[in-house]
Amino acid sequence: MSWRSGSRGVVLTAYHPSGGGDAPGGRRSGQYTMNHDHSKKTTDGASFDRSGSQDSLDELSMDDYWKELENIHETRGNNHEERVALVVKEPDEGELEEEWLKEAGLSNLFGESSGDSLESVVFLSTLTRTQKAAVEKRVETVTQTMRKKNKQHQIPDVRDIFRLQNDSKGKVCDGSEPSTARTSENKNETQDGTKGPKFSLGTDEQKSLLEDMPVLDTDINLEIPFAEQAANLKDKSNFRLPKDKTGTTKIGDLAPQDMKKVYSLALIELTALYDILGTEFKQQKAVKIKTKDSGLFGVPLTVLLEQDQKKVPGTKIPLIFQKLIAQIEEATLETEGLLRIPGVATRVKSLCQELEAKFYEGTFNWENVKQHDAASLLKLFIRELPQPLLTVEYLKAFQDVQNLPTKKQQLQALNLLVLLLPEANRDTLKVLLEFLQRVIDHRDKNKMTLKNVAMVMAPNLFTFHGFGSKTIEQSEFVMAAGTANVMRFMIQYQKLLWTIPKFIVNQVRKQNTERQKKEKKDKAMKKLLKKMAYDREKHEKQEKTPNDADVPQGVIRVQAPHLSKVSMAIQLTEELKAGDIVARFLSQKSGNVQTLKKEEVFLYEIGGNIGERCLDDDTYMKDLYQLNPNAEWVVKSKQS
Repeated sequence: MSWRSGSRGVVLTAYHPSGGGDAPGGRRSGQYTMNHDHSKKTTDGASFDRSGSQDSLDELSMDDYWKELENIHETRGNNHEERVALVVKEPDEGELEEEWLKEAGLSNLFGESSGDSLESVVFLSTLTRTQKAAVEKRVETVTQTMRKKNKQHQIPDVRDIFRLQNDSKGKVCDGSEPSTARTSENKNETQDGTKGPKFSLGTDEQKSLLEDMPVLDTDINLEIPFAEQAANLKDKSNFRLPKDKTGTTKIGDLAPQDMKKVYSLALIELTALYDILGTEFKQQKAVKIKTKDSGLFGVPLTVLLEQDQKKVPGTKIPLIFQKLIAQIEEATLETEGLLRIPGVATRVKSLCQELEAKFYEGTFNWENVKQHDAASLLKLFIRELPQPLLTVEYLKAFQDVQNLPTKKQQLQALNLLVLLLPEANRDTLKVLLEFLQRVIDHRDKNKMTLKNVAMVMAPNLFTFHGFGSKTIEQSEFVMAAGTANVMRFMIQYQKLLWTIPKFIVNQVRKQNTERQKKEKKDKAMKKLLKKMAYDREKHEKQEKTPNDADVPQGVIRVQAPHLSKVSMAIQLTEELKAGDIVARFLSQKSGNVQTLKKEEVFLYEIGGNIGERCLDDDTYMKDLYQLNPNAEWVVKSKQS
């Protein structure tokens, strides 16, 4: 794919594997030459220093990157079908902010009942100061735009939106006090006389908390919102994830209803982080294009998965993608130059066409596929997706991570961006990064270090600006080095990237708690709720066993409906972990129950202030019980 600038937008050209011709202004092998002094020549022979990249090029040689681009263009040069242009529109004024509020789950702020929706009130009441500031800023922009365009909407004052939850004298989930209500209606007016938002980015209480944070150079703190850290702390080059006694929450551990909340919070937190750092964060929007509705290459991920799930129910990763990785690994990961050395272009094209015809029929002969050809097909699959694996919406945001001031903040931004990806994209990206790490694990034999792999894969995953230019601008080299660095971060810290920060999980807990409280106070439903509560309580008392009714203090009852021991009372101690409880149940053997392996079974936290959460084995149960005393505890497999 390639980007070229336009007067009203940017055109992202998608090259299908069987189609294409040369990219506009595309280069052939040898068109550009590398100098030993780490300068790059343009087509007219001019050269310039490339050391302005984020990492100096003495440390991060770009040779593999440019060679991979040459290979991509050579492959495309052998094709003859038309390209499909995906136009990324420049939104009108205020349109981005409206879309942002919609994505954040706050579009009802501009409906007929602006500001008084139960969901919005609950959601807003749990935001941190920097998150509130980010929302206020977007609401104010949309409000001003509506007034300019004379839209017939009820336009809320941004201050009223947040006063709704501040007046309840509640505290936001980061421990800071609610914003102080304005005492003068004329304060902080904008140039056109309208009232603008007043931002408050922290309290002494919060600053004290931040100052008391661990300062180990290798620590990544997931308890304090990233934007708050950026506002109050200097970079400590934190690249280690400390253990959390209440358990580390990974993507996939939470129930879908809580993951929706995670998405909204991640979007707001990412925006707040960029606001604090003075960096613009904008989502892109693509005009819909007609795409293939069947096949393997150049087919949307969702379409592929629909096809695959008919063959293998429950499939989350495209079958062709899985098979190509398996084919590469079956040979050996010790092959020198794996991923870097391309397959034979004509053979790769022929294999691509044969796969399209025979893969789903099961008649394709994989014995004929050489390892380097399989690697080329894997990269072809990634770059020929009709929309980028990192999505049109967030591809530029992934690229722009390189512009953040510190590596810690870049890593935090990447963490939030991964949370924003659609499930199919995120799952496929995860499998890709895990595979790349396995390649790197054999670097002593295959000579593919982390930097080498990042250089080779970056052009396939990221779009490179400037293919339409006759000369190469220095900024484009910075972009190339930057995307290679982002690729390197994604591979190296992938375990962190698939972790949901604790502060976001705590905000989800707070939302669930606040929602339950507000629902109970609903006067219109009071009588009905009372009756339902009475009937439910009566039913539960009848159903309880004597053991359940008499569970003493400091003891939890754990259910395991699919195991031989279906229930067990567990005494909480300081050292008791979730894995210990699972082990106790698995030690109870029975011939009537299917034997499950330890790695297939987990303890789940269900209800209370969370929907459902799969616990990692190192979760300290007493600490978690204090955080959510009303939860139920169930041992089951992830497939249950």
